[in-house]
Amino acid sequence: MEKTVEYVFGKENNKLWLVKKIIFRESLILILLFSTLVLVAQNPITPPGMYLADPEAHVWGDGRLYIYGSRDESDDYWCSYSHNVISTSDMVQWQVDERAFASKGIGDEVDYHDQLLFAPDCAYRDGTYYLYYCSPDENYTEGVATSKSPNGPFTQGSHIKGAYQIDPAVLIDTDGNGYYYWGQGTAKVARLKPNLMEIDTTTIVEPLDSLGNLYFHEGASIRKIGEKYYMVFADESREWRPTSLGYAISHSPMGPFVYQGVIIDNNGSDPAVWNNHGSIEQFNDQWYVFYHRSTNNSKKFRKICIEPITINADGSIEEVEMTSQGAGKPLSAFSIIQAEWACGLSGNCRVLIDKNTDVPMELLGQIRNGDGATYKYINFDNRPSTFRIKTYNTNSGIIELRIDGPKGELIGKIEISNAHNESGFNISESKIQVIEGIHALHLNFQGSKDLFDIDWFSFY
Repeated sequence: MEKTVEYVFGKENNKLWLVKKIIFRESLILILLFSTLVLVAQNPITPPGMYLADPEAHVWGDGRLYIYGSRDESDDYWCSYSHNVISTSDMVQWQVDERAFASKGIGDEVDYHDQLLFAPDCAYRDGTYYLYYCSPDENYTEGVATSKSPNGPFTQGSHIKGAYQIDPAVLIDTDGNGYYYWGQGTAKVARLKPNLMEIDTTTIVEPLDSLGNLYFHEGASIRKIGEKYYMVFADESREWRPTSLGYAISHSPMGPFVYQGVIIDNNGSDPAVWNNHGSIEQFNDQWYVFYHRSTNNSKKFRKICIEPITINADGSIEEVEMTSQGAGKPLSAFSIIQAEWACGLSGNCRVLIDKNTDVPMELLGQIRNGDGATYKYINFDNRPSTFRIKTYNTNSGIIELRIDGPKGELIGKIEISNAHNESGFNISESKIQVIEGIHALHLNFQGSKDLFDIDWFSFY
């Protein structure tokens, strides 16, 4: 019996929830996986244990926002053999359509290889959605599959001849012509033939100017805004690691694209952070940058994040910082703030998955003396006076609470004692200096070499 799998997650009545829908041809089974009394944060947008990267965001005719990206599943290799599609109508409740396309196993729609699937893109024309995919195969690197639905399933994968590097991106211009972008180390573009399934290899050019070509790593993403064409890509301009998303602008889809600078840098999201890959898209009259951050002290295990951006009158885009709130409002100090929502980490600490629980759970773990974690931004307007935190695997230590910088104003300290209860966790509390307004919160950790894992914290 055929089935598809969808996940729907979001918040309602201050509850974070995730529902797995197994849809059979003649029936619908809803399985409630978990419900816990916390407010959902925007960053990362996926729930614990779900690792999606390389986000290409698009708004189609139905008004929903769709994200197409890679799915990380192992620390031994990049990505996986299938793609999920995420969509939302409000950036609060998200639907994940699992295995919208696959190159191996259930739903395999690539009959000419069984290779991994790296970063994809999607385009739409005349009732058909085109999913452009790529694989680490030197003979069959890039391909395209189609669907009548934006969330798939995409079927009948077909090889695109003439493009033999990774990370496709597609623009269907306002005149109906299609353009295909790809490349690693050097960006390339070619005209798509009218069927959108093939490229005209006689039109291949390198579209970036000399500075853009110097910084280009991979992961081109293309948008047209007004009369200008924007190319966003993984940018090596800082420390010669592609942790940034840079952008270049042209007056032609074929270039030359003139390098402009960095939109966002994910350096500091994890001790092992290596790359970035993403896109920009307008949703409900607001422009956003979609990017990923690393977790688990790994170059893989990446998670999608979102930040609002401003496109100035001259077409330039101001660089934005990583936040915990993402596309939403500042987090309420009185809500449960999950430790894995940290937007900046220093030292050894990292976001980890707890595999010993019945449902996925993430922690801030492997914390050592001198490490730090940052949360941006928190609303203290109701003037809380007490800090509360839940820790596991507890060794004694001290947490300093500072605002607006790792060396900013000290508003409190809390001592974490050794855990002596059967469950192995502690709920610790301490009075703090009363403040108000919106602030970044920095947790500075002090103690022995190995301290504790953090589940969540809040104020009251």
